[in-house]
Amino acid sequence: MSKDSIVTINGQQYDSLTGLPIAGVPTDTHSKKPTPAGSIHNSLQRSKTLIRRVTKKPSPISNHRPKHAGQTMDIARSSKVARFAPHPVVTAPAAVTSRDLPVVASHPLLSKTNKLQAKRSAVVAPAPSKSSQDIKNDAITAALAKPPVKIARKHFFNRHPRAITIIVVCIVVALVGGYLTYVNMPGLSVRVAAAQAGINATYPQYQPDGYSLNGPVTFSNGQVTINFVANTGTSKFSIKQAKSTWDSTAVLNDIVLPKAGEQYITNQEQGLTIYTYSGDAAWVNGGILYTIDGDAPLSGDQIRQIATSM
Repeated sequence: MSKDSIVTINGQQYDSLTGLPIAGVPTDTHSKKPTPAGSIHNSLQRSKTLIRRVTKKPSPISNHRPKHAGQTMDIARSSKVARFAPHPVVTAPAAVTSRDLPVVASHPLLSKTNKLQAKRSAVVAPAPSKSSQDIKNDAITAALAKPPVKIARKHFFNRHPRAITIIVVCIVVALVGGYLTYVNMPGLSVRVAAAQAGINATYPQYQPDGYSLNGPVTFSNGQVTINFVANTGTSKFSIKQAKSTWDSTAVLNDIVLPKAGEQYITNQEQGLTIYTYSGDAAWVNGGILYTIDGDAPLSGDQIRQIATSM
């Protein structure tokens, strides 16, 4: 083995080719010769006992120990050691471009699915968020853009529907009562007059067409007079009712013959004997003498209906 292939490290010889130590006793450059103990103990030595009151407290012993030769790993690599190969240089892989990828035809269903997903993502994409100040300004602008809404004031009818219902009912009752009073006013007037005259006078239920009650019903002691007048023209007639003890013969002799002579007509109707003459008439019923006189051209049939309706 040549000297060039031997490397000495810390006194140990190594083969530069294999890196193995060479058998043999390593040369220790730091070894010391042994010193006999007698030379140290022959002379008196000073006492090493410590006086605790005088001495200072010893400082803590550091665990740091100096490194001796041969214990450090910071060893310079020798150029003669060729066993360790240099570190390999790692190169980054080349970027793969779209040109290097193989062209694969997409399926129609896959293309359709991709389009649908793109549309959904576009629809679902959230709108850009606005600040609170922008939202407030937009709300104020929208409120000012709207025309002012006029609030309709509630009228009395809307605020008090029950009172309106009561008023309407009262008006209807008053109208109906007024109409009934107007229709029955002649009968009521005759009853009042009959009570004042002291007789049982009545109002005829039949009234000739074209004639109506003229003025209030008049009365005197034991007699009631009802006046009628034509609606168009000046003709009129009166119905008089008075207490009497006469019979039909007395009416003929005392009233009809003096006024009409032999120019009269006698009619028997519902147990009544009615004498008509020149548009006038006379009859007696229940102790009351009825007479019709005036210038109205009443027919015999109209006189009979008047007499039977009282």
